[in-house]
Amino acid sequence: MKKNIVLLSVDALRADHLTCYGYGERTTPNIDTLASNSLHFENAYSTSSHTREAVPSILTGRHPTNAIVEDFSLDSETIATSVADTHISGAFHSNPYVSRAYGFDTDFDKFYDDMYLGRSRLFALAQRALDRFVFNRGEYHARAEEINRRSLDWIDSLDDENPFFLWNHYMDVHGPYNPPFESSRISKVDAQRLYDRLAKGAPSKEDVRLAKNLYDGEIRYVDAWIGQFLDQLRKRDLFEQSLIVLTADHGDLFGEHGRYAHPRFVYPELTRVPMIVSTPNVAPNVINNVVSTLDIFPTMLDFLDKSSETLPGESLLSFDDSRRNEFAFSSATGENEREGLRQFAIYNITRGYRMTRELGSGDIVSETAIRLPDGDVVDAESLSEPDREAYESLRRILLKHSDEQLGTRFQKKDGASTGDTIEKRLEALGYK
Repeated sequence: MKKNIVLLSVDALRADHLTCYGYGERTTPNIDTLASNSLHFENAYSTSSHTREAVPSILTGRHPTNAIVEDFSLDSETIATSVADTHISGAFHSNPYVSRAYGFDTDFDKFYDDMYLGRSRLFALAQRALDRFVFNRGEYHARAEEINRRSLDWIDSLDDENPFFLWNHYMDVHGPYNPPFESSRISKVDAQRLYDRLAKGAPSKEDVRLAKNLYDGEIRYVDAWIGQFLDQLRKRDLFEQSLIVLTADHGDLFGEHGRYAHPRFVYPELTRVPMIVSTPNVAPNVINNVVSTLDIFPTMLDFLDKSSETLPGESLLSFDDSRRNEFAFSSATGENEREGLRQFAIYNITRGYRMTRELGSGDIVSETAIRLPDGDVVDAESLSEPDREAYESLRRILLKHSDEQLGTRFQKKDGASTGDTIEKRLEALGYK
């Protein structure tokens, strides 16, 4: 049997807006069906709260500080490299931060990133501005329908004898929110203005209500096309031959903690993501253990009977007493007024701990014990002695982990500067 690997990631999709993760609205009938017939992980966390640090971890199985360099270029072996001797690899997306300009095409046989000017760093970062002001496409990313069409055409072009690794990254749920087939759809200009108000932290209550409705509409849209994609795999007799992983790089905020979109904080609403794994010969199950997006790469290696012992994550295909990891970690480098800081978090099923440290000195700037999954801050004075000891244990583990990550953080690498003009355009477009 050919062992194909399919990675479906959705940008900015928070777990608690999926019906199969307890959301009160019916947003994801197709993903729900997949989850009910797969390994469904209730407590999965991304390694970061934004694409530039989260996606590299998915593809490399390493923490952000070990996966990329300071300018966010890829600096570690990916799944595509690891399977290059056995699989043909294809990637289809339209996110400039994980494009050819940052080295993400390495060892992919086909890499479609919707970048008009390919490896140009400046134009990769200005892509959305070009779409808006020059090409006038009206969309800042390729829609799920287009990602499906291109990836299925690529699959159909392959020799039947060759197994493949396919990565589809869907951008539809990322703002500005404006789902194509929703009755609440607004004009492109109004959608952009709404997202700008969210990104700047100054929306009205009506803005937030509308944004959440539109966000859910985008989820319904991408769910429909993911369902269509899975149906097409079945029609080609590929579904049962494939390991299929569905996840997200991060979520979005709608006023929780007084913030919106996906700023560089590791709140659980931002870092808890869906994790669904479908594979032949593994019975469906709902698993409450805490897992990480770091576990995706080892899972794929396990499926191919390859070792992953050098990676920090572990395979999701089996759970027994030999599993090393009881926790998941997230981190994010601050920007703007928080430049020079990095925030870290540790999660188990019911408890978490968050700590902000200076990059230069390592000094602790702030720290907070939190309850999970809601992320509420814990009042230390109200804790019982066993609870206090449990949180102190989490703090010690997080302190050690953050020490290690600060010691290996982002090697410097010469790269093209984005320039003030492009940075301002990206900020205006809400992609910061």
